[in-house]
Amino acid sequence: MNLISIGINHRTAPIEVREKIWFSKDETIQILPKLKEKFFKECVLVSTCNRTELYGIPTNEFEDTQPIEEELTKFKNADNYVNSENFYLLHSSIAVSHLFKVVSGIDSMILGDVQILNQMKEAYLTAVQLKTVGKLTARLFDTAFHVGKRARSETLISEGAISISYAAVELASKIFSDLNNHTALIIGSGETAQLTAKHLQGKNIGKLIFTNRTREKAEDLASQMNASIVDFSNFLNELKTIDIVISSVTIPDYILTSKQVQKVMRERHNKQLFIIDIGVPRNIDPEVAKLENVFLYDIDALNNIIDRNLEKRRAEIPKVKKIIFEELEQFYNWYRSLQVNPTIQELRTQFEKIREEEVLKNINRFKVEDRELVDIITKRIVNKILHTPIVNLKNGNNSEVDDDTINKVSLIRSLFGLEKKK
Repeated sequence: MNLISIGINHRTAPIEVREKIWFSKDETIQILPKLKEKFFKECVLVSTCNRTELYGIPTNEFEDTQPIEEELTKFKNADNYVNSENFYLLHSSIAVSHLFKVVSGIDSMILGDVQILNQMKEAYLTAVQLKTVGKLTARLFDTAFHVGKRARSETLISEGAISISYAAVELASKIFSDLNNHTALIIGSGETAQLTAKHLQGKNIGKLIFTNRTREKAEDLASQMNASIVDFSNFLNELKTIDIVISSVTIPDYILTSKQVQKVMRERHNKQLFIIDIGVPRNIDPEVAKLENVFLYDIDALNNIIDRNLEKRRAEIPKVKKIIFEELEQFYNWYRSLQVNPTIQELRTQFEKIREEEVLKNINRFKVEDRELVDIITKRIVNKILHTPIVNLKNGNNSEVDDDTINKVSLIRSLFGLEKKK
């Protein structure tokens, strides 16, 4: 199979290099047709924060892919940042296997990455719209998406939080089974606070409130997420109606002491209070954890959860690899079925079977001395019927499957029901 994959990812380049070769959707729309025109019969370009990869069927055999690499870097004006050592080149089954590993999440920087499947689908749909996809890449990516779905439904490769923000929300979900009936207060406005808020919204939190020492930042976040705000100087008075507190601010002193939380618990009639302290140094007095019905977790506790979840995900890798092997086998069975000679043989076998059945069914209508002639004549008829389509199918070259041959073989297999026999 003359498939290649040219790429750059988190293993071959640091973020400052990867970001220089990242393609937005608009940029992909501009460059992909040019790549197809210059180098490929069909191709798909995938670009995320951790990888940029080009999958395609070259117009000619490539001894050197440097012109393609130069096309990519030149388009992005990244010549001074990206070099050939950052790129990798994969061929045939290695390229297919790599794609399946990527889409299943086991080749991601974040093991079991849940976003990569949708990112790959978006990249593929863009290629479809640009008409750079062909018969082979269409089947390849369709199989890849099936791999991704199987990996997530048949294994636990994407289960369990492996980020601080998501681990915090996952813990909250265990304390309160239905977050829709509860209120969360986010203290802070940094990246972790923002991600935590998004995860809470993803879990359908009932009410979300922001507070921050700089009120404007809290207002910005609240407007983006349809949330409320409270003045930082007044958030303590609001705790009697809050169920979940997630604090992520850089501050030298505790913003919540044990005595303050004790008072709050009396005001809320000892109703459960869940607190996540993501601050470094810690924002919440550790003595708070000793109070009844107060659940306090710090960043170390979250990291322990993340470590356990990562171990669970790593244990699922062999299961994912088994799925990949099964789907590779299916894909190559399909690909081999498109080659000319097997299809010709199956077509001959099918026609011969029909001929034999009909001769056997009607042979008694002929005289004994004529039966051999009937057999010869019917064989000649079958051979003459098959002669022209077989000649056109062979077209003088059986060594490689091109676009036209794939379409011909696929049509024949469909018309004569050969697909059903696989």
